[in-house]
Amino acid sequence: MSKYQNVLITGASSGIGEALALHYAKSGVTNLFLCGRNAERLKNVADQCRELGAQVLEKVLDVTDALATEKWIISCNQKAPLHLIFANAGVSTTQEIPENIRHTFAINVGGVVNTVLPAIEILKNTPSSQPKHIVITASIAGYHGLPACPSYSATKACVKAWGEALRIDLAKKHNIKVSVLAPGFVRSRITDKNTCPMPFFMEADKAACLIAKRVEKNVGLIAFPWPMRLGAWFVSILPNCISELIYKNMPYKV
Repeated sequence: MSKYQNVLITGASSGIGEALALHYAKSGVTNLFLCGRNAERLKNVADQCRELGAQVLEKVLDVTDALATEKWIISCNQKAPLHLIFANAGVSTTQEIPENIRHTFAINVGGVVNTVLPAIEILKNTPSSQPKHIVITASIAGYHGLPACPSYSATKACVKAWGEALRIDLAKKHNIKVSVLAPGFVRSRITDKNTCPMPFFMEADKAACLIAKRVEKNVGLIAFPWPMRLGAWFVSILPNCISELIYKNMPYKV
C-alpha cells in the first residue's frame, strides 16, 4: 500500500497520468483528485478508479488557466490534505508552427508552473509528519535540444532543470520532496501519433508501476529506460559539432 493516501494528478485522462491514476487506485489510496481537458476520457478513468475502490473527484480543467488551477488544487486540499501531487499535463507540438509552439510552452511549462506553485504553498503548511511530495513530468527529450521536436524538448528541458533545482531548495527549507520524471517512449496519445522509431517502447501501466516505486523511494530523477537515459546523457555532453552530426542522421517525425 502506498504511503501517499491523497493523490492529485494533472493530465490524468490518458497516457502516464491515466496509468498513474489506475495504479494508485489499485494501491489502496483513499482519495484521487484527477484533472484533464477531455471530459469523456477523464470520466472513464475516474470510473475505473472508483471500481478499484478509490474515492475520486475529477475536474475538466485547462492548466494554462493559473487562477482556475490554483482554485482547484486548494479545493482538493480542503477536501483531503494532499500528500502527492503530479504536475503531469503535457502535449506534443506536432507541426512546428507559431500557434502550436505557443500552445506547447503554455501547457508543458505554464501548466507545470500553475500546478507546482500552489502545491508548494499548500505543502509548506502541511505538518512534517505527513508525506509531502511533488512530481514533475519532463522527458528524456529534455536532456538535449532535439531538432525533430524543438519546442517539446525545450519545454521538457525547462521543467527538468526547474524540478531538479526545486528538489534541493524545498527539501532544505520546507521538507518537501520533489522528483522529476524523464520517461522515454511510453504509450500515450502522443506516442500513438508518432511515425518515427520508438526504441525501448514501454506500456503505460509498466511505466506507472516503475514511477510509483521510485517516488516511494524519493528518487530525484526518475529517468527510464536506462539505455535511453545513458544515450541521451552521453549525447548531451558531447561537443555540439559532434552532436549535430548525430542528430542530422536521426529520423524525423513526418
